[in-house]
Amino acid sequence: MAFDRKLNALKLELETGCRVPDHEKIYMRYFTCKTTPKRGIKATVKEEEISKAKRYFGFFSLITNETMDAVTALELYRNKDVVEKAFGNLKERLNLRRALVSSEKSLEGKLFVQFIALIFLLYIKKQMQVTDLLKKYTLPGLLDKIDVIECFTQPGRTLRVGEMLNEQKRLYHELGVRPPNSL
Repeated sequence: MAFDRKLNALKLELETGCRVPDHEKIYMRYFTCKTTPKRGIKATVKEEEISKAKRYFGFFSLITNETMDAVTALELYRNKDVVEKAFGNLKERLNLRRALVSSEKSLEGKLFVQFIALIFLLYIKKQMQVTDLLKKYTLPGLLDKIDVIECFTQPGRTLRVGEMLNEQKRLYHELGVRPPNSL
């Protein structure tokens, strides 16, 4: 309804001759104008363009057995997508499509490690929401930023962490995680 009201206001602007310079692109997109000496300006709506714009308008509903407010329900629904994508990553990147293990204990260990990885992913996503990092990064984009930190091991020595950029240190702090120490 707001879109229709906006279109009516724009049509009125065109037909009365009170065009607003900032609206010129919108006029051209949604209207065809015809000027006659007797009737003046007649604005005709481009139905096809309006249909294209309106195709994504609407509502969706979430149904649950739990009692919760709308924001919580939407947040849980959106987090479900993160888990589904994470399982997709497990199947593709971590080769879980086929277990390729020789014993049941190995399978349980592999599933346990992957389950812990999903918990970490959900924690990172939640922290990104809390700290507004989702405005700057996507979850894969943030993981790519902190993924390039290298660690070096030598027998009989402690773990050495490669150089960390200031942006990486800042991301660790914003996520509420202490960055690894460089030696």
